[in-house]
Amino acid sequence: MRFSDHLETLSAAELGCAVRKKELSPVEVTNYFSERIEVRNPSLNAFVYTRTEEARLAARKLETAIARGADPGPFAGVPFALKDFLPSKRGWTSSHGGVASLIREDPADSEFCRAMEEAGGIAIGKTNAPAFAFRGTCDNRLYGPTSTPFAPGYNSGGSSGGSAAAVADGLVPIAQGTDGGGSIRIPAAWCGLFGFKASVGTIPSVCRPDAWAATHPYCFDGGLTRAVEDSAILLNYMARHDPRDPLSLPRTEKDYTRHLTRPVRGWKIGYTPDFGVFPVDPEVERIVRQAAESLKEAGAEVSPVSFSLKHTAKELAQCWCRAICVDTAIELNLWKEQGLDLVRDHREELPEEFIRWNERTAGGTILDYYAFNLIRTELFDALQTAFETYDLILSPTTSVLPVRNRTDRNTAGPVKIGETESEPLIGFCQTFFANFTGHPAASVPAGLSENGLPVGMQLIGKRFCDGDVLAAAAAFERVRPWKSLYEIPFSRPV
Repeated sequence: MRFSDHLETLSAAELGCAVRKKELSPVEVTNYFSERIEVRNPSLNAFVYTRTEEARLAARKLETAIARGADPGPFAGVPFALKDFLPSKRGWTSSHGGVASLIREDPADSEFCRAMEEAGGIAIGKTNAPAFAFRGTCDNRLYGPTSTPFAPGYNSGGSSGGSAAAVADGLVPIAQGTDGGGSIRIPAAWCGLFGFKASVGTIPSVCRPDAWAATHPYCFDGGLTRAVEDSAILLNYMARHDPRDPLSLPRTEKDYTRHLTRPVRGWKIGYTPDFGVFPVDPEVERIVRQAAESLKEAGAEVSPVSFSLKHTAKELAQCWCRAICVDTAIELNLWKEQGLDLVRDHREELPEEFIRWNERTAGGTILDYYAFNLIRTELFDALQTAFETYDLILSPTTSVLPVRNRTDRNTAGPVKIGETESEPLIGFCQTFFANFTGHPAASVPAGLSENGLPVGMQLIGKRFCDGDVLAAAAAFERVRPWKSLYEIPFSRPV
């Protein structure tokens, strides 16, 4: 077997290293993954479009530069995918998550795209997402649902579901995710990946004309990978100070990869199956509890942590829905002033749940927004109190296993978990707390269910302690290696 026969098994760092050593050429790599996308994407619907000729041109330029002695960076020649949601690469197009009337040319690069190209990567296409990224599943009226490669027909999770499916199936080694309520961590859980969301202020978020548009809740740019090392390298290129972001922090960490070998011996880690409010599938709880216990092998102290929240999980999830719509309701009105009335003239392109929540939010009172801040404060205080005792908090990433894709292009989560009612857009996800508060968080592969569906474990760290989350994730990866997990999707017939 030749080295180049199974490039999908390599991490982004391994692939970049091989290109830098001239064991592989960028053109060879680009051709390999372009062909893999063409063959395997139709059964998953991960990519909504590719720019393979553009990628091949970039690969030829990179090959020439390397031949002349240039060192492009740790991700040299690594094909990467961008999320088809907000603008992410100048000159390409984005659709706001499969909304046909909103397809526009991207005016600028995203932080992820800038970082990946600076590290030597090559953009190859854009991946599927739900309309306005407004749910924890991946489906929309224009492109339809995306499947997890572990079980086609079951959803990939969202909103960065196309990116997660692409990485998990080896269509690219790394892809963009954005996270306003768990949109990196949720699909990471349902596709068996590592998904990291940084602390607020670590990665700049420059929004105009409203500089605070990505703060209620905090929204983040980032990536989905199969290895913790790839995410740490990516963070080296994404973490920076930008004076145009009012919350951007000075860069104090020289190299995030140093945390990959940090010991967690003696750390106090608190495990909660539900934060005291979430209904949870018993199989998910069992798998994540066992995964949490395995960190004892790395020398950590793992014990239960309890929370006493005043609101139900459904009420908290509804608070998130209202919070996200603060910005989207404004967008809808601004477009209306410009002559584009989406709800009146293009209602069929939008999920009814999105329309309902935007109308509800736009019609709210000042006390509704005060109530949102009170809930956000309650969650912030609860986490900060827990961190007075614990170095890290673990929980299930999602309370349920991946759901089946629907045929109406409106796949959502369950309306009930067990006997408890749930908000189907985000209520099955234990992720959005960290978006309300700004804590760093990640999802690691915890294992597979009896019928082979992936389960994720969430790691939440203290604010601005991103390295702690990476250290714990790397420690977990050592005691519970998950690389062999991808043999399942990689060997999937198409």
